Amino acid sequence: MSPPVLTITLHPAIDQTITLDALRPGTVHRARAVRHNAGGKGVNVASCLADWGVPVIAGGLLGADNAAPFDALFHAKAITDGFVRLAGETRTNIKIADLASADTTDINLPGPTADAAALERVRRTLHDLVAPGALALLAGSLPNGLPADSYATLAADLASLGARTVLDTSGAPLTAALKAAGGTPLHCVKPNRHELEEWAGAPLPDLDDLLAAARDLHRRGVGVVVVSLGGEGALFVSGGRAIRGRLPAIDPLSTVGAGDAMVAGLIAGFAAGSPLEEVARLSIAFAVGKLGQFGPNLPDKATVRALAAQVELTDL
Repeated sequence: MSPPVLTITLHPAIDQTITLDALRPGTVHRARAVRHNAGGKGVNVASCLADWGVPVIAGGLLGADNAAPFDALFHAKAITDGFVRLAGETRTNIKIADLASADTTDINLPGPTADAAALERVRRTLHDLVAPGALALLAGSLPNGLPADSYATLAADLASLGARTVLDTSGAPLTAALKAAGGTPLHCVKPNRHELEEWAGAPLPDLDDLLAAARDLHRRGVGVVVVSLGGEGALFVSGGRAIRGRLPAIDPLSTVGAGDAMVAGLIAGFAAGSPLEEVARLSIAFAVGKLGQFGPNLPDKATVRALAAQVELTDL
């Protein structure tokens, strides 16, 4: 049996999703619904993996004062709680779902400040939570107080413990981790178009440009590079292979966490030892299937498998 997947989220959030018929700035709105979900990239990934039946541990840093939504999620989905508790509250992220445009507007509130001692506490937990050969995810932004190379530091720790590390972050933390990737190989990174452009320092207007940047990342020590392109699908680059996968999106109930669901699909495919084509199918099916769900949840397995079978793959 494969060891549990570990997800590390240093800056989790409680996602407050407000659904409106149409968002009109400067006017008063009456909300259709409001939902509160334990969130943060790694938490969302852990939730989707648990839905798929993959044993998973969720760790990182969590405010002790409002941890109840996280405790409830972990209990409901049998996710092992590996979080380090800090004094204070986990931040809240407000997400306004506009039914008319099918867009979501995010307002991310400030969160608690962490320090070197907090990161050191997370580093110490890795020795208890990670088994050799396990898949480990480092995901999301960094809280105030932690340096940009925090994920690079954790990736080096995970490599020393024999883990295969997946990275899903952006900006300076992504740049720092990729700079260190030659000495600390990363199993996978999943930037979106904007994040890849930010790393490349230039616009990447067409498919050839995106593919060249992804191959550059692969040459720098990343085993699998996945570039998510929203409704246009995703690029998958590994070894000498480059694949584009596409699947028409369903009408979304919520786009919140679709990218995190894609990461969960990648990890589920890696955990099963699937070839690149099957990893591509499963990750896109996870992302599209999640669009029909509120919160970090997947539909039933039969629905996900049916979506995976419909994914169109093109060799590039």
